[in-house]
Amino acid sequence: MKQTNKGIYRIIMVMLVIGTLVIANVLFTMVTKKHIWSGENALNSQIASSIIEEKVQGKRGTIYDRNYNVIAQQTVAYTIVATLPSYDSKGNIDGPYDESGNPAYVEDTATTARALAKVLKNTKRKTLQAILDNAIEDGLMQTELGTGTKRISKELKEKIEKLNLSGITFKDDVSRSYPVSPFSSNLIGFASYDEDAQTIVGKMGLEQSMNDILSGTDGFVRYQQTVSGSVLPGTITVYEEATNGDNVVLTLDSNLQETVESVMKSTMEDNEAEKAWCCVMEVETGEILAWASYPTFDQNQPIEIPSYTDNISEMNFEPGSVMKVMTYATAIDTGVFPENTYFRAGEFNYMYDTTTGKIKRTSEPVEGFPTIRDALEKDFGTITFETGLAYSSNVGICELLANYVNYDDFESYLKAFGFFQATDIPYVNETTGWESMDTVIDYLSTGFGQSSSITVLQLMQAYSAIFNDGNMVRPYVVKQIEDGDSNEVIKNYDTEITGTPISQETASKMKDLMKDVLKEGASGARFAIDGVDMIAKTGTGEYYDEETGTYSTSIYSSSIMAAAPYDDPKIMVYWGMLSPNYVNYSASYFQSIMQAALIAEGISGGDTQSDDDGGENWSTYTMPMLINHTNDYVTNKLQGIDVPSIVIGNGQNIVNQYPKKDSLVTSNDRIFILTDGSDITMPNMTGWSYKDVKVFCDLVGIEFSASGQGLVSEQSIEEGKQIQSNTKLEVKLS
Repeated sequence: MKQTNKGIYRIIMVMLVIGTLVIANVLFTMVTKKHIWSGENALNSQIASSIIEEKVQGKRGTIYDRNYNVIAQQTVAYTIVATLPSYDSKGNIDGPYDESGNPAYVEDTATTARALAKVLKNTKRKTLQAILDNAIEDGLMQTELGTGTKRISKELKEKIEKLNLSGITFKDDVSRSYPVSPFSSNLIGFASYDEDAQTIVGKMGLEQSMNDILSGTDGFVRYQQTVSGSVLPGTITVYEEATNGDNVVLTLDSNLQETVESVMKSTMEDNEAEKAWCCVMEVETGEILAWASYPTFDQNQPIEIPSYTDNISEMNFEPGSVMKVMTYATAIDTGVFPENTYFRAGEFNYMYDTTTGKIKRTSEPVEGFPTIRDALEKDFGTITFETGLAYSSNVGICELLANYVNYDDFESYLKAFGFFQATDIPYVNETTGWESMDTVIDYLSTGFGQSSSITVLQLMQAYSAIFNDGNMVRPYVVKQIEDGDSNEVIKNYDTEITGTPISQETASKMKDLMKDVLKEGASGARFAIDGVDMIAKTGTGEYYDEETGTYSTSIYSSSIMAAAPYDDPKIMVYWGMLSPNYVNYSASYFQSIMQAALIAEGISGGDTQSDDDGGENWSTYTMPMLINHTNDYVTNKLQGIDVPSIVIGNGQNIVNQYPKKDSLVTSNDRIFILTDGSDITMPNMTGWSYKDVKVFCDLVGIEFSASGQGLVSEQSIEEGKQIQSNTKLEVKLS
């Protein structure tokens, strides 16, 4: 018992000693304002700390083109933070100071505001100074400076740093960046930081419709932070991990899209156009390679958006004569097309016979039934129906619909072609147009592209049946969705046949007729391209002004739908505009786009120069199976395939390849062959695309990062250096 009491007594004494020391320390600190052990000022703002809970944002997913060139990405940005002076009990400034004892606070609000306003756009000196003065008056230690000072670029941050303004610091932030802009601005849309949501949010286009897919999941951390903003080492605790948003890979081709953007800009400026559009699509797959709607805007600074309507998917318009192909296709597919039969062109006078329920052509105009004339009141005389399409005769269409094609059949075929209904293209907003064939004039007018309205997207889908042996494919622009962390494919979007509105024989006949459209003297002759075997149909249409409720007397739609090569179309282009210049506009806009599209697809005819002139011939090949074969076998197998090949490793046997067996490869691609050798060295990547770099790094199993746009101009690892599993590569594109 005595021993137990002694033990308790010793414990009590130790506790009393410790308590005495703690109390003494507190009393000493209260009196001297210094820590008893360290001697540091207890009120030093660099030591006093607080517990901070902070949201860690999940990174927003990146949008890529088909070759993994960046279209939209989250980038590091900076928000300006002003550190303000603190005061002691007597009202004197008491810091904070930097390590050298210099002021680390804003010394003069007027001078600071004036200097910042000279560098920052959309800011005013008076506003900046008022924010600083009010924050000091309210006793704040730090403050942000409002509009124009948040999420600024690295370049702008560096400019401000050079001003050497005391108390002006930066906190890391994020913004959405578009390396090339405009870049299909209405389709891609834009995302920006939302102050209410405290994160980047899609505001328009795919950025908005795919916002849930692209958005990451926020995490939370807790740590101790000094007043000056530094984090005390060892105090960070992660309560919830942040998750990155998924990445989106599109079918668009960046190089082609940039060409289209340039051409459409010229289209608008040269022709005083109100609107313009262009869509390029693979005939057999429905993959859209380029999508442009004008007027457009800069996605990095979406301050003024001239139109929220995407001309490809949301513009309801009367397309004019490009619709005549559907009328001819209906006549041919129903077996009523009058081959080698003549009709009188020029003008079409008519009446409706109520007793027979048929439209009857008359020699003179009949009251209540407006005369229909060929475009620009041309008179082609007496011609065949085949020539009628080549010359784009409105009268020929009227003859077909009045005397050969059944009304119900025509209506059924238009719907079978997908008109007046959504294409259901994934993630893209679209309208449906409207059918207007209740009166005789509207029925006839619909046959040559007036009265009823459609969308460009519907027209692309419908024409795919003409070019694709009767098989109609749905256009699509989202190719796949990939996990933002692992890059694993979550969802693929593939070719979908939406119907077979016409037979293969009808499609073949229509291609023959459309080939004549480009012949000398025909309506599309000026659009022909030397060396390109092409089919086409032009269109000129009246523009219905919804504001006035009448057809414009000065603005018309001008367009051309074309595909190449003629015998087996692979690529289709639809270019158009609304402009007062509907007669003498240049064919070069369309021609430039078609040639660029052929080059992008590696189709012969994309470059019409001869070899002597330095031109390039583009060829397409089918990849053989190379895996599990020797190097000698590969060398022999690739003979005759004029495509650069990159052999990876010093092994004798092939363990992987890109592209895969049976994939198409063109002369502007690269073939990658991975051997079983362990000695892997870095190649010279100059001139490689982002896709090439990604393929190489995926095969080798190393990480890489890329900046810029275009082709590789710099690489962090020199040619010939050995690659290890932990190697990290950085490339610059320009």
